[in-house]
Amino acid sequence: MRLLLTSDTHVPARARTLPAQLLDAVAQADVVFHAGDWIDTATLDLLQERSRRLIAVYGNNDGPALRERLPLVATVELQSCRFAVVHETGPAAGREQRCAARFPDTDVLVFGHSHIPWDSQAPGGLRLLNPGSPTDRRRQPHATYLTATLEDGRLADVRLHELPSRT
Repeated sequence: MRLLLTSDTHVPARARTLPAQLLDAVAQADVVFHAGDWIDTATLDLLQERSRRLIAVYGNNDGPALRERLPLVATVELQSCRFAVVHETGPAAGREQRCAARFPDTDVLVFGHSHIPWDSQAPGGLRLLNPGSPTDRRRQPHATYLTATLEDGRLADVRLHELPSRT
């Protein structure tokens, strides 16, 4: 099963559109995860149309229209692997322990907010993944998103994709 993880798209505040490379990857994915900060419902509509399956939440910058359509936390089990998606997890210091306590029945936590790619594992096995942002790199060298595969209930081939600079 092919997975795509993205967050903090911020369209149209930080970009007019989503990058073509990201949209191509959405078309190839079996499941797309979005960890919030969409800004507009048109981007949600676009990913719902193009995704085979979309698991998504709202973020702190998302207004009432998105909050009516999306949860604060989303959970899903795929091939016996338990995923949770949330926008914010708090400061980097202590993140693994804090998230393991907050999501005790989760194998993989997808989160956003910082725009900083993150891949770590908490004691007890919880995998924490932040795909960064495909449109607003902030202090990072590149805008990014993640892909992974799920094979027999195990996450594999987690890959950070760097997007070219916008002109």
